[in-house]
This record gives sequence, structure tokens and C-alpha cells, in this order.
Amino acid sequence: MNVNSVKQVLVVGASGFGREMLVWSRHAGFDKGEYRIKGFLDDNPGALNGHESLGLRVVGSIADYVPEPEDRFVCGISLPWVKKKCVERLLGRGAQFLTVIHPSAILGPNVDLGVGCVICPGVVLTMDIVLGDFVTINCCSSMGHDARVGDWCSLNGHCDVTGGVVLGEGVLMGSHASVIPGMTVEDWAIVGAGTVACARVATGTTVFGVPARVLWRSGPQTQNTER
Repeated sequence: MNVNSVKQVLVVGASGFGREMLVWSRHAGFDKGEYRIKGFLDDNPGALNGHESLGLRVVGSIADYVPEPEDRFVCGISLPWVKKKCVERLLGRGAQFLTVIHPSAILGPNVDLGVGCVICPGVVLTMDIVLGDFVTINCCSSMGHDARVGDWCSLNGHCDVTGGVVLGEGVLMGSHASVIPGMTVEDWAIVGAGTVACARVATGTTVFGVPARVLWRSGPQTQNTER
């Protein structure tokens, strides 16, 4: 293989989910053949302290890193509003992002994935589903027929998005959250862990409980920006 053809993969974010993404990227084949994992980008240079066994380091900051022609990027940030801010910085400098699909995931017919999506172990996407750009679906979550998911959404582990559900831009679903068939969760809403959303969730609203009840209303700009 021509060494000049090897793509250098950087994981954006070196927190817990970023470290998980390193593992899933390796499982997906992004550390062999035409790919080599170069390291992490994180604005905290000490983000990997205590995790030296990974054998990689933080090679630069998200704020300042200038992509090289052979660089390819994997999104290791889960919070939608932080993900959007960090990824858009890199896109503005010409970064090219990979979509990562873990080999244990099941994707049925007519599943359309955008740029930079992350599909973690045990995920099931049944059929006739459209995901926007930079959608993160964490371990063992499932999505039914005809679901539509906007850019920047993140589903934590064991979420259930049922048939015909629409998730707007930047929706965050906590672990074990569910949305019943045909419902819409509007832009930048949060469906808390263990919540069952049985009705439309309005833009910028955080809901929690069974059935879901409104906790507060706020836009993404007011959310905590910790990764």
C-alpha cells in the first residue's frame, strides 16, 4: 500500500464517549487497511490522563487544529449542542468526517445515513429510515420504520424510537427513553432517561417521566456546554 494513501483518523473528543468511539472505530475497521488512528482532539490536553493504556494521545485542540489532507475525523462527542459547536469549527477548516457503523448493528433496507453518523453496538434500524448529519445512536437503541431524525441528534443507550417518529434537529434522548409511534420531538428538545413521550414535545423543552411531563423550556444556547 502506498503510505501516502493511508488516512489518519482522529477521534474528536477524548472524554468517556470519545474513548468508546476509539474502540468502536477499531471494530469498524478504521485502524487497518487504508486507515490508521492518529489520536484524539480535545481542548483539554490532559483528557486522557489515567488512560495511557489506550496507546494514543491528544494530538491537538478542537479549537485550533488545522486538518491535514490525509486526516479523517470521527465524532466522539454526544451532547448535541456541544457536538454542533465543535464539529462546525472543524468543518469550517475543511475537515472530512467518517460515518461509523459498528459491525454488530443491524440496518434494514432503505436506511439513509447522513455524514458523520455514529451507529454503536447492538443498534437496530429497521427500514425506511432517514438520519441527518452527525446523528449519534448509542448501544442497543432501536428505531422503527419510517422514522426521521434531524441533524445533531443523540440517542443514549437502549432508546426506543418507534415507527413514524420524527426527531427534529439536535434532540437528545436519555438512556431507556422512548417515543411512541407517530409522535414528533421538536428541535433541541430533551427526552430524559426512562421517559416515555406520548405526545408532541415542543422545541427546546425538557420532558421527564412516564408519561412525559415538562420540566423546563430552554434553547440549546442555555444548556450546559460540558462535554
